Amino acid sequence: MARRTGLKAFALIPALAIVVAGCGSAPQPGEAKGVPLVEAGKLKTCTHLPYEPFQFTKDGQIVGFDVDLVNLVAKDLGVKQDIIDGPFETIESGEDLNAKKCDLAAAGMTIKDSRKQNFDFSAPYFKATQALLVKKASGVNSLEKLKGKKLGAQSATTGLDYANKHAKPLGIDVVVYEDLGLLLENVKSGQVDAGINDNGVLLDYAKKNSDLDVTKEFDTNEDYGIGVRKGNDKLRAKIDEIIAKAKSSGEYDTLYEKWFGKKPAAK
Repeated sequence: MARRTGLKAFALIPALAIVVAGCGSAPQPGEAKGVPLVEAGKLKTCTHLPYEPFQFTKDGQIVGFDVDLVNLVAKDLGVKQDIIDGPFETIESGEDLNAKKCDLAAAGMTIKDSRKQNFDFSAPYFKATQALLVKKASGVNSLEKLKGKKLGAQSATTGLDYANKHAKPLGIDVVVYEDLGLLLENVKSGQVDAGINDNGVLLDYAKKNSDLDVTKEFDTNEDYGIGVRKGNDKLRAKIDEIIAKAKSSGEYDTLYEKWFGKKPAAK
């Protein structure tokens, strides 16, 4: 979801590392506490950067809410989390998991039936809904006010699904972006009149950009889940166990407040 040029340059780093590693011995699969892992001593996570505040780069480190949650799983297993950035399309399709590029996928990803065909999901860990990001002075607070205008959406997302279903029939030009970073930049620069994506990331961006505002939430009632390769029931069960423990101990609320500035809504 980062800028296209930046993403390509960033992606070269792990690619080079793979070439160098190929000159020696290949990573050996392992396990921790009975959970099978792609590489011994590591819990490898596929994601797509940036998707702030869930996962993004700050001061040379990949941080965020999803990162902290997966770190809890890695800590329980006695291994280190190793984060791999790549296209969201190959995460959503299950290609990365099936190729054993990673053990799990944590990418602010909504649980939906089409994705369940490609991999298994953990229990839900975050509630989200689609939202509209616009310039404050635009007066746009609904899709109807975007008729004849441009709405940016990110490829392979539930935001794009919503835009295709509800915005296109209104005569709105849906402009598709490879990643969230480019979408946000184009809303800010006025290249598109609005952007649609999950409320968590849009509210975070608006908070840091005073000329922008989230003027509408569409109540799509989405749940995020962590993806694992089909059949890796031991890892899925471990993730569910750690999420449940974090929620019961209050650690989940602490992480939520750290990244969103407030505690989660009471159920």
